Amino acid sequence: MAGEKYFIINEKILPDVFKKVIEAKESLLVGRAKDISEAVKQTGISRSTFYKYKDDIFPMAEGLNSKKITLVVLMSHEAGALSKVLDCIAFNRGNVLTINQDIPINMTANVTITLDISNMKKDLRHLVNTLKSLKNVVSVKLLAMEEKRGCEL
Repeated sequence: MAGEKYFIINEKILPDVFKKVIEAKESLLVGRAKDISEAVKQTGISRSTFYKYKDDIFPMAEGLNSKKITLVVLMSHEAGALSKVLDCIAFNRGNVLTINQDIPINMTANVTITLDISNMKKDLRHLVNTLKSLKNVVSVKLLAMEEKRGCEL
């Protein structure tokens, strides 16, 4: 698959199903729903619809002053593989906040990395594509994106 593209789209032209997926995710986040079943019931979408879109739809805040993202990187279990990923993130001016690495199974390991990308000179797509091009990286997936609002008057 070629590099993923990300778009900013005005909410007024989005199909209702996308808005409802975001609403369900927010219900889970703030505790209005105790689980996915309850969240989808509240918003009027099916569980399958929620699962189909949940990892690819994120609300965008205005007045941003920092951005945090979480990536899931599947890499081969070889010495130095994680170091190369972290070097790539640092080279692109990403700031690693947390790293969680699973135990390798079948010679691959999932690593979940949360980073601040507010100081990056190039866009997120560039970082993801660069990581995907590394020798020991099998796949890279954007899991979540948090964007904090700046001061509002």
